Amino acid sequence: MKKKIVSIILCAAMSVTTLAGCGSAASTGSAGGSEAAGSEAGAAANGKIKIGVSIWSSTDVLGSQCKLILDEAAKALDVDIQYVDQGHVSEKVTASVEQLAAAGCQGIVICNSSDTEMTSAIKTCNDNKVYLAQFFRVISQTDNPDIYQAATDSPYYIGAVHENEPENGEKLVNILLEKGDRDIGLIGWEQGDATWLGRWQGYKAGVEKWNAEHPDDQAKLSEPQYAGTSSEGGSKAAEALMSADPNLDALIPAGGGGDPLQGAIAAVERAGKTQDIDIVSTDFLPDLGERLENGSMAGESGGHYCDPLFAFMMVYNAIKGNYTDFAGKFEDVEFPYLYVSSSDDYANYEKYFVDALPYTDEELVNISNMSLDDMKATAAKLSIEDAASRAGN
Repeated sequence: MKKKIVSIILCAAMSVTTLAGCGSAASTGSAGGSEAAGSEAGAAANGKIKIGVSIWSSTDVLGSQCKLILDEAAKALDVDIQYVDQGHVSEKVTASVEQLAAAGCQGIVICNSSDTEMTSAIKTCNDNKVYLAQFFRVISQTDNPDIYQAATDSPYYIGAVHENEPENGEKLVNILLEKGDRDIGLIGWEQGDATWLGRWQGYKAGVEKWNAEHPDDQAKLSEPQYAGTSSEGGSKAAEALMSADPNLDALIPAGGGGDPLQGAIAAVERAGKTQDIDIVSTDFLPDLGERLENGSMAGESGGHYCDPLFAFMMVYNAIKGNYTDFAGKFEDVEFPYLYVSSSDDYANYEKYFVDALPYTDEELVNISNMSLDDMKATAAKLSIEDAASRAGN
């Protein structure tokens, strides 16, 4: 019987290191120090607000979706936007914030890799009077209380837009367990990545709960093979797991922007095990509709590429002076995953999130004028049904 492949999107980790302005909304920016950056210096040299984006990759599956919605928001709000692709390499992550501040950005949104990188990022933004918000990430108050406190105390750090990754991981592994899979191979991307660690926590919790409740029907989860953020890495990791365990009946390429998942799927197909190994992941693929139709995937969740949009709106409003008094506060914006489990489900997702963006330019302007609480509520309710309703369908 043909097995299914289920996936869930999230951000993850990635590639190139290049400082570039992109598209019609992009700006290469002008060099400058703290006097050029920050809300107190006013607008950029051309009179526009300028916002920087520090991202693992603006060109892979997930990163390109992020760039698309950010460019549209920048166009709708007449904002200059500048990207640094930092590949989730720690020194490049911290350097990206320095680059963007020096280029005159008044606000920065960042998808960092580890919490420790935020110590430097927050200091750079404090020194340069540049507003800062995270997307796909949140500083752990439990694991890194000093860094969390530094963020809370900062007058320029606003907060984080992110998902509940342990919950994501637990739901994902439960899909496999309920399908009858008991021998699960795990593929991570970067060992210390904060989002990966949250998902892994959820995978393990799901297996542990299952085993506690089913003493005569035990499941096991392998130690992770690490793929980095490339398709080749995902392929090699999947091959290693299949070689080590001939009884493998499920595979979780945990994320990494989409490319590791593509490599893992290709490896399973080459091995002739598409019908034997269920694959779940946290990355939408561009051919998901076809894969749902032909049975090589059974479902996927994601659509959270709007995370950076709401982080962008937070720093935009801070620069405008609409959101104030950040010192002593940590704004936590939890974003929902979207789920598809059939070709019909994906057709609806594709209609409102792929063929067209989930927000029109008019709606983007409306979001930019919302209070912070209203913006949080808008983020929390984003769904296929919400997008369809706003489109009048």
